[in-house]
Amino acid sequence: MAWHQTIIIGNVGRNPELRYLQSGTAVCDFSVAVSESWTDSSTNERREKTTWYRVSAWGRLGEICNQYLEKGRQVMVVGTVEARAYTDKSGQPAASLDLRARDVRFLGSRADREGGSGNGGYEDFAPPPQSGNVDDIPF
Repeated sequence: MAWHQTIIIGNVGRNPELRYLQSGTAVCDFSVAVSESWTDSSTNERREKTTWYRVSAWGRLGEICNQYLEKGRQVMVVGTVEARAYTDKSGQPAASLDLRARDVRFLGSRADREGGSGNGGYEDFAPPPQSGNVDDIPF
């Protein structure tokens, strides 16, 4: 079986939205901005590019994301990405990068980066393994 994995680290662009499917499965949607910056070698000017991802987290992971994420928070998301073409509100063709999360790590808040209080670092709210048997853990 072949599959791909994408890892992004960026800032949440809007507060998450939680919804439940008819089956009762939770789905949390939010956006993440991933920015990169560099110096243009020909002009010596500082450049920046931001790529936006539309993230969906399912099940318990979605409920946890809805509870703890907020706009501006730094986050790492691991999952599979798919490019999707659509027509925007003005009738122009557009595309989005949709990332279905398998793992989400909360890295800090905007206040942490701006010198505010808080742990300033890594928080892990990933759900525990499904198996209740600690003998199944490979380490």
